[in-house]
Amino acid sequence: MGKIAIVYWSGTGNTETMAQCIAEGAKAAGAEAEMMGPTEFSAARFPEFSAVAFGCPAMGSEVLEEEDFEPMFTSLESSLSGRKIALFGSYGWGDGQWMRDWYARCEGANANLIQDEGLIANEAPDDDAQEACRQLGKTMAAC
Repeated sequence: MGKIAIVYWSGTGNTETMAQCIAEGAKAAGAEAEMMGPTEFSAARFPEFSAVAFGCPAMGSEVLEEEDFEPMFTSLESSLSGRKIALFGSYGWGDGQWMRDWYARCEGANANLIQDEGLIANEAPDDDAQEACRQLGKTMAAC
């Protein structure tokens, strides 16, 4: 089992709940999981982990959080090629366009995306969303 990073930003706690569930799933599958904020992660840290889950809610007009998360993620884009990553986050309005845009950015950077689309929850993650997060953690543990 590998060691995974869960790099996230959460304003209301919804994305943090998702991050915690991903960590639970990874640990249940025998992996180490390290949760951290965007200021704690950089491209230099990729080699420490077999996979990285990035989590950010939709902000404003369905964009990533602009003060901490977006600058961190932009700085990583040129380092994503071949990296095993997953995307997750919550939203309260719109239709998930921010996740589709984010996923497309990762595809364009040749990231090795673990799931077929980003994992999203509308508002607070319900039981099904929390279980989907645990399953994602288990999948990441096998990377």
